[in-house]
Amino acid sequence: MAARLNRQRTSRAAVHAALLLYTLVAIGPILLILVNAFKTRKAIFGSPLSLPDATTFSLAGFQSVLAKSDFGLYFMNSLTVTVVALVLVLMLGAMCAWALTEYRFAGNTLLALYMAVGIMVPIRLGSVSILKMMVDFHLVNTLAALILVYTAMGLPLAIFILSEFIQQVPRDLRDAARCDGVSEYRIFYAVILPLIRPALATVAVFTMVPIWNDLWFPLILAPGRSTQTVTLGVQQFIGQYVTDWNAVLASLSLAIAPILLLYVLFSRSLVRGLTAGAVK
Repeated sequence: MAARLNRQRTSRAAVHAALLLYTLVAIGPILLILVNAFKTRKAIFGSPLSLPDATTFSLAGFQSVLAKSDFGLYFMNSLTVTVVALVLVLMLGAMCAWALTEYRFAGNTLLALYMAVGIMVPIRLGSVSILKMMVDFHLVNTLAALILVYTAMGLPLAIFILSEFIQQVPRDLRDAARCDGVSEYRIFYAVILPLIRPALATVAVFTMVPIWNDLWFPLILAPGRSTQTVTLGVQQFIGQYVTDWNAVLASLSLAIAPILLLYVLFSRSLVRGLTAGAVK
């Protein structure tokens, strides 16, 4: 019995050590950026792992970002694209998942498989065709082009995750609402959506992070100065021969802030949604 307990403790300690190591690997680069954003250029290269003190503390990077770039414009562009695309993904994804899960019609299974293919095939493989389409519709250098692409990119995964959660809602609950004369729209908005809020939070995080961090499509579809996003705007501080590392780290720190805020606000719902999916 004692030997079994020792093995369990050893196994538990090994698991916690592995998780701690993974946490350090995942969070380490973020902490390194945040710490060095408040240091002088000499301190960044001289002691990158040390915390800023009275001699190394500097706000030169943030001053450079605010003075030499339209960071406020880039931030608002990223925020607009991310929020609008996120709302569309959640709204359209939930409605599509409800239709595929609740109703049986010709092509139901085929449509579900078609949506699943969207998860497996990277959307970047169609960059040339997407660019040609946006040129034909005169949407190049507009935020609408990015919103449309990101909505299409996020829908397959959103539909897949939300479908699994909607299937967990007891059918008796939906049938009882129908017996009371509740319309299908009311069942969806008043019964289904409140019950799948953890899943919506999970989808929101999985959708927002790739959109906010993406550089590929802003570089192709919206490289104009008035439509640049944060990730594209940071590139102006990176030159072929000279790079303003203070400004780069400062701008990256400002770009990280919304993601950290999102996790703080929705961490409980995110964990609950991931756990429910794991149990299923």
